[in-house]
Amino acid sequence: MKLDRNILISALILVVLFLFSGSCSKKGVSIPNPKPGGSVTDIDGNIYKTVVIGNQEWMAENLKVTRYRNGDTIPNVKDTAWVTLLSGAFCWYNDDSVTNKKSYGALYNWYAVNENRGLAPAGWHIPSDVEWATLTTFVGGDSIAAIKLKEKGKTHWLNPNAASTNETGFTALPGGSLYNKETYSYLGNYGYWWSSTEETLSTAWFRGMYYSSAVFRNNSAKSNGYSVRCVKN
Repeated sequence: MKLDRNILISALILVVLFLFSGSCSKKGVSIPNPKPGGSVTDIDGNIYKTVVIGNQEWMAENLKVTRYRNGDTIPNVKDTAWVTLLSGAFCWYNDDSVTNKKSYGALYNWYAVNENRGLAPAGWHIPSDVEWATLTTFVGGDSIAAIKLKEKGKTHWLNPNAASTNETGFTALPGGSLYNKETYSYLGNYGYWWSSTEETLSTAWFRGMYYSSAVFRNNSAKSNGYSVRCVKN
């Protein structure tokens, strides 16, 4: 009888472990409380909130700096002039800093990301393709990562955005893009963030989010204008 009881207890434990592992595989890592990392200030004096996710500390806002770390000005280039650029530049969505700077930050081409003069604040850098993968893997994988990384509600994201929890505190926002070197697109619908990783002579890797639960990885022309997040060294 005692042996039967032990067998029954062991079986119940196995069932509980099985159900728990199945739940984890679907929902990913639970992050009950964001871990604020403090703040970081860029060379222009802009102050950004930061958040700790796993072993990484990320900016919780999009970059909006207008000077490289050495003090040199980053050219503010209007949309149609991006066509032939092979050097660093930035712009504000629709060339409207009053409306878009505070919430969405600036859009940068990849040449600015790759500048030796430094786009990120001192002690920080633009995340590589691998570092982006580390982030999305920690929160459960690309297929569900956006739920935990996007800002909640519809203040900035257009409908639908009901599933987003922002439980990481990352607060991803849909800053749109300067796409095909000439056209501003997708403010409120899509957020795109450069990685520092080159794919070819003319393309580099980025991450994107939209109304779905997934974070997608793709390559893009270096001349496109995307948002930038920084990660601590």
